[in-house]
Amino acid sequence: MDKELQKRTLSSIILLPLTFYLIIKGSYYLIFLTIICFFVSIYEWNSMVKKKKYKFLGSFFLILSFYTFYKISIDNFGIWIFFVLLVCVSTDIGGYVFGKLFKGPKLTKISPNKTYSGMIGGYFLSLIFLSIFTNWINSTAYVELFVITILISTVSQIGDIIISYFKRLSKVKDTGKIIPGHGGLLDRIDGMIFALPIFYLIKLTGFLSQ
Repeated sequence: MDKELQKRTLSSIILLPLTFYLIIKGSYYLIFLTIICFFVSIYEWNSMVKKKKYKFLGSFFLILSFYTFYKISIDNFGIWIFFVLLVCVSTDIGGYVFGKLFKGPKLTKISPNKTYSGMIGGYFLSLIFLSIFTNWINSTAYVELFVITILISTVSQIGDIIISYFKRLSKVKDTGKIIPGHGGLLDRIDGMIFALPIFYLIKLTGFLSQ
């Protein structure tokens, strides 16, 4: 295991349980988590992006994203926020591992490290997680959850590419240095901030009845 992967793994082992603990505790703990992550993200975004037009649009989008994070977290004992976050994490891990193992053609010039094998790996691992999740909650909404998982995984990967695009524009490797192995907070949650509003809209439409 290379040093970069070691750092990413260790950071995830520490941060994911802590994040889930604060979500489960709810109340002021959840508000604290949301506010801290929001302000760190806003700081990293505004430090990275130079053009005011992009700064405003990005800041507005982050407000929307963290609002949906909070709303999903307090709904149904936080089950769905775990679902969205773990689909994104599974997508990220699958993309990273498959991309490292199989390499192959590049997915886009915007993010040179992204490959088609990584994209397939992201889908594959997110669907593995889905099978575990449906068994855990005894859900019978297999078709709905399959479609939503593919959609969230896709949006998560697109979000990763979008943030990579702005990093290239700003000529920076990472959005920050707060998380070892990942860089900034936005480097860690780049896919999540796009997936959360999409899932919130899905819930509003009633496509997912549970």
